[in-house]
Amino acid sequence: MMKKVPVQEAVGMVLCHDITKIVPGEFKGPAFKKGHIIREEDIPELLKLGKDHIYVWEVKEGILHENDAARRIARAVGGDRFIFTEPKEGKVNLLVKERGLFKVDREALFEINMLGELMVSTLHTNRVVEPGQYVAGTRIIPLVIEEEKIKKVEEICRDKKVLEVKPLAQPKVGVVNTGNEIFYGRIEDKFTPVLAEKLKAFGLTIDMHLRAPDDVEKIAEAILKLKEAGMELILATGGMSVDPDDLTPGGIKRAGGEVVVYGSPVLPGAMFLYALLDGVPVLGLPGCVMYSKTTIFDLVLPRILAGEVLTRKDIAALGHGGLCLECPVCTYPHCPFGK
Repeated sequence: MMKKVPVQEAVGMVLCHDITKIVPGEFKGPAFKKGHIIREEDIPELLKLGKDHIYVWEVKEGILHENDAARRIARAVGGDRFIFTEPKEGKVNLLVKERGLFKVDREALFEINMLGELMVSTLHTNRVVEPGQYVAGTRIIPLVIEEEKIKKVEEICRDKKVLEVKPLAQPKVGVVNTGNEIFYGRIEDKFTPVLAEKLKAFGLTIDMHLRAPDDVEKIAEAILKLKEAGMELILATGGMSVDPDDLTPGGIKRAGGEVVVYGSPVLPGAMFLYALLDGVPVLGLPGCVMYSKTTIFDLVLPRILAGEVLTRKDIAALGHGGLCLECPVCTYPHCPFGK
């Protein structure tokens, strides 16, 4: 346990917590770190920091110091999937090892934070993260804590991945543009270049590109041709509204696609379609993907690349936070969209 002693009597004793020094606008950090052995020359500096008394460490069975507790919590929620920083002022940070999709088991996280006297804070789930990125932090609230409480955290995490980063696959991507105006060259195809840029951000290219007129059979034929050519993700553009001559959803169904959901509670992206064709994701992309900076496509693409098979429930859940404010300067993903 900790023992409180006058500074003048602390020479030779072991400091049990960091002592912070703050110089406004210049410095904030530990003047003395946990584990430091107090020296005679430290006494004037400690007094300047307002420390007439300090806490030194006395080991007691069943009680953990803040640094040891934070290490164990970090290991419990992150396993060996993250880089852990050394404790600083009692806090351990979790950093990403490799690029991927950051996932949080929100129910388990809530259960942990309901225990009291400790905390785990994270970024939002379903966010693409980069190597070295800071995604979570943990600490206990008091300087010491009963070990039994940390054991409860470990029990919650035993059979769960509370935090993880899923690697992003590199599927072959096929695109089919639908509509007579594109098929007959009446207007320029401005949709495909937008898709190419979005895919490029994930290291992907368009491996096969077809066009189909406003004909259900021709659209289905193009989709099946992409599938037979080995495309592992198929994107269909155009013809996604409810107008009678918008036939892409019908073409996807005719090709044998099992439509999981047609329509999403996301703006922009209400006319989005997600289907599976023998396990291959087929996305019907509405026109907003072409002209809006962020849309439903930005929310679902990383999850598909992470190997997730989306359900109607997954799409329905996007309604909370699914309203893009279309800010003049887009800061996605550092904004509420999709959160």
